[in-house]
Amino acid sequence: MVTSEYERRIAVRFATFDQDGNGYIDREDFSGAAKALLAEFDTRARSDKGQALYGGAEAFWQGMAGIADRDGDQRITREEFVNGAVKRLRDTPDRFAEIARPFLHAVLAVAGGDSDGAVGVEETARALKVLGVPEELAGSAAAALDTDGDGRIGEEEIVGAFARYFTVPE
Repeated sequence: MVTSEYERRIAVRFATFDQDGNGYIDREDFSGAAKALLAEFDTRARSDKGQALYGGAEAFWQGMAGIADRDGDQRITREEFVNGAVKRLRDTPDRFAEIARPFLHAVLAVAGGDSDGAVGVEETARALKVLGVPEELAGSAAAALDTDGDGRIGEEEIVGAFARYFTVPE
């Protein structure tokens, strides 16, 4: 049962990971997100960037499963997700950031990251839309990620924001 405002917000965020809408998060949600990103940015799965993205997606899935899949069935229910976030991540958002980092690093590379890994706001908005952010919000969300106002979004900006979004109450 979801009781606190924090738990309600985390429960809503469950849908972000449940890419196929089947009511649970599993490995296929992560590999499906990787496949959709590769298609959006016209990147081959067998390329170095494609392999890094799939590897990052798998690492992210394994980290999430380790935190939240309490019954070991290789599926994370909404309740397991909320409990995992509340009990294991709320006080340690850096842990979540490190679980997500390889995937987010690879997303930036696929989206056309420059020599230091940063991408423009427009590319970030495209990636966010692929990952399930509504089109009407993706542009403003991407712009908000550009914390230093340089028009580019780097790994530290996106990893920190991602961890805060999923672990810190607003």
